Amino acid sequence: MSTTHHVHSLDHTIQTTNRWLAALAGAIGTEDREFAHRVLRTWLHAVRDGLPVPAAAHLAAQLPDLLRGIYYNGWDPAAVPIRRDREEFTAHFAATGRIANADVPKLAKAVTAVMYEELTPGVVDHALGQLPREVRDLLGGQGGQGGQGLSGNRSQ
Repeated sequence: MSTTHHVHSLDHTIQTTNRWLAALAGAIGTEDREFAHRVLRTWLHAVRDGLPVPAAAHLAAQLPDLLRGIYYNGWDPAAVPIRRDREEFTAHFAATGRIANADVPKLAKAVTAVMYEELTPGVVDHALGQLPREVRDLLGGQGGQGGQGLSGNRSQ
């Protein structure tokens, strides 16, 4: 007696994550969802590692369940925040994301724009406000390109 039952909360987080990946893939001009996933994961980890524990946890609490798991994967709260200047952040983002340094500004800003679209803007601003200004500028946060066209919180 085998019946297939869906777990609504899992179905919902998978749908939400796929919507985020589709939005990001469109923003960076690719149909490659694996690449979009890699760029999103890189952004989540690079930003997370620059935040103090309370700010990192606050941002995580706003993420869909599946992305929250990706966000926390490999995190060492005893080792944060890691302070990186713009060049160090760019090099780290490029190396961990396996992308060219020259592509980091465009890709990082695209992820930030998706974050602004999917989360309450104040949550994104609060997290990015914890980072050095030059990194925030690279990411397009707080007055950068990322905050335009806000549609409110759709991740719930």
